[in-house]
Amino acid sequence: MKNNFSRQLLELSEYDLSVRDRLLKENKLEGGYHPEMESVHRDNAQKLREIIRLIGFPTISKVGKEANKAAWLIAQHAISEPELMKEAYRLMLENSNDNDLKHIAYLFDRIQFFQGKPQKFATQLNSDGTIYPVINKDQINELRIKNNLPVLSTEEIDRIPPIEDIEKIENENPDYLLWRKKVGWIQ
Repeated sequence: MKNNFSRQLLELSEYDLSVRDRLLKENKLEGGYHPEMESVHRDNAQKLREIIRLIGFPTISKVGKEANKAAWLIAQHAISEPELMKEAYRLMLENSNDNDLKHIAYLFDRIQFFQGKPQKFATQLNSDGTIYPVINKDQINELRIKNNLPVLSTEEIDRIPPIEDIEKIENENPDYLLWRKKVGWIQ
């Protein structure tokens, strides 16, 4: 472990995942954002925000590979905090040589997904398990290879809905739309 920030990030990430695992076992993660999970994510987001204020984004050279992954996970799970997710993405991108490219790709796609925009790397899924629409199906595997992501099969790519289906996909869950408006993902 590199430093106190490393330890703190690892502990926050481990707690997030342990709460998630427990709620999954209790079948409590169906049907919306569980309040306990949201509370963990908001608390972790606040602590990540404080770390960023002190040292910038916790890159690999600052905190080590595992703690950097933990920082990304905290940002990735901060879905009630659009501005933090966007800031973390910007900082990770600025230091792309000191972050895992796969994590940058995931965070980009997650931000796009929550904004109701097509993703680039095909990392986010619809509620039915299909891949959320992408900007360009023809470039997916090339982009995935460049960003340390596994290649998708032709069948997987063919099943990705077209961008024109985003509105239909978005309207399938009115509660989800209301939540996204409430936290600031969409106007």
